[in-house]
Amino acid sequence: MTEWVVQAEKLDKLFDDKQGKVHALKDIDFRAEKGKMTALIGPDGAGKTTTMRLICGLMDPTGGSLQVLGLDSVAGAEEIQSRISYMPQKFGLYEDLTIQENLDLYADLHGIPQDTRKGRFAKLLDMTGLAPFTGRLAGKLSGGMKQKLGLACTLVRSPDLLILDEPTVGVDPLSRDELWIIIKQMVREENLSVIVCTAYMNEAAMCDHVYVLNLGQMLFEGTPQELSQVAAGKCFEVDPPEELPYRVLQGSLLDDTEQIIDAVPESGTVRYIAARPGDPIPTLERWSLRPRAVDPRLEDGFMILLHQAADLEKTRIPLAPLDKIPPRPAQNEVSIEVKDLVKKFGDFTAVSHTSFQVHKGEVFGLLGPNGAGKTTTFRMLCGLIPATGGKLSVAGENLRTARTEARAKIGYVSQKFALYTKLSVLENLQFYGGMYGLPRKKLQERIRTVLEEFQLTGTESHNAGDLPGGYKQRLSMACALLQEPEILFLDEPTSGIDPLARRMFWREITDLSCKGTTIIITTHFMEESEYCDRIMIQDHGKMLIIGSTDEIREKLHKPGANMDAMFIDIVNQSRARGEGAAK
Repeated sequence: MTEWVVQAEKLDKLFDDKQGKVHALKDIDFRAEKGKMTALIGPDGAGKTTTMRLICGLMDPTGGSLQVLGLDSVAGAEEIQSRISYMPQKFGLYEDLTIQENLDLYADLHGIPQDTRKGRFAKLLDMTGLAPFTGRLAGKLSGGMKQKLGLACTLVRSPDLLILDEPTVGVDPLSRDELWIIIKQMVREENLSVIVCTAYMNEAAMCDHVYVLNLGQMLFEGTPQELSQVAAGKCFEVDPPEELPYRVLQGSLLDDTEQIIDAVPESGTVRYIAARPGDPIPTLERWSLRPRAVDPRLEDGFMILLHQAADLEKTRIPLAPLDKIPPRPAQNEVSIEVKDLVKKFGDFTAVSHTSFQVHKGEVFGLLGPNGAGKTTTFRMLCGLIPATGGKLSVAGENLRTARTEARAKIGYVSQKFALYTKLSVLENLQFYGGMYGLPRKKLQERIRTVLEEFQLTGTESHNAGDLPGGYKQRLSMACALLQEPEILFLDEPTSGIDPLARRMFWREITDLSCKGTTIIITTHFMEESEYCDRIMIQDHGKMLIIGSTDEIREKLHKPGANMDAMFIDIVNQSRARGEGAAK
């Protein structure tokens, strides 16, 4: 007989906001089996985190029933919380405490007996690879190491149910791979029951059962294989013509809204989902391209469900059609020149003698594991921190002598939402326009333009902090583009954003690059590197490789390899040679 750790029937959750009562969840049925991994996926605002918090007893349902570990989620909330472990998106590590002190603190909070701690800590530290660093302050750890420590602190006791709310958001592929090895080992060794919310579809595919949630309603429940079969017979791949960037072919396919459900660059091709297989597709006819049928994946089924549920006319931003091959950026003038760049913090070298160029209209990706030096490189390019040595020229300005002039030519979108949450959409735009020194008449004109371009018209009076994640991203982009910068810096802009929103975002980036804007981007979604003209992978402050994804595949003799696998291979081979290791 199946034993359930969670059973929800007709579950409702209502919230009050300025517009009245809003259904965060409506008539949800959800079950999680003991000893299994259950995934909960869906776009921003779907109700995933609300579901997690209800299961944890952190809030009460408005209607329906919810049983957790055989207990009513309201009447038994205190006992439920004593038997589960919950790792939220932002796990509360104490950065001024060491790794060992954090473990001790969480063991104290959970009342773990002293005689069981030594063995438990040893197991967790060995599994996470943190054993050599127990005396290091948590604030000095890389992002991947922080996530591992967060998981270890969550597991200081062996819970009856482990709940993970996007545990790998903002974490590089190497660290994500290591985290999932740990999770699967705990499931295997301790018969651990896991509910995980994730933005990575390949992580959902590792689970035993998958639920798809959208706007508070359940769209699907079944196995990963059953979700994949939603897209059976509709998936194809096509090779772009020579000189056509993957992102332009992908964007052009997305513009064929009647024929195409989804399109994404992948492993040296462009993969797409046809609404009606066999119907002519304008983009394929324009460039005389011949598609090949491919097997469906979980993500394909997920995208079909979202496409069916979404009001795409409200989510798509009208852009110029991509119907011609743009000039190769390598033929354009140099926008950024880096020669022998060095950055030291005391005795620590964060960036070591790096050199490269970026051309006007190029999309250039800075990739690397957490703690590899890419963020430091990125901040030097933006003029946010000075270089210790070397030459750095941005938009024709020397950053040593003309940092202010260079900043006037660049836009910047940070990983974390950095606008003023208590100000309205319009007030944020007015503030940033003033910061850029735009004359009043020009600013009013630009505000009207970006509100229309990013479909923010009608949200002017809404507080920025109240916007859904996708709209916050649009507002960040709108503010960064007010001054029409020559170069746009994007620091992990799609971190934690669902696949549908990521597709729309990259269609906007493709449009900007075709207009001549230079884009510098960091990302932990390795498939997004396929959108870039070139990428650079760093580790331990050193450049490991640079080139287009096709050039890197050719250099590694791995035609058709996906970028996740190539990234892990490049970093691991470098570390094996002793060239870099995240310390």
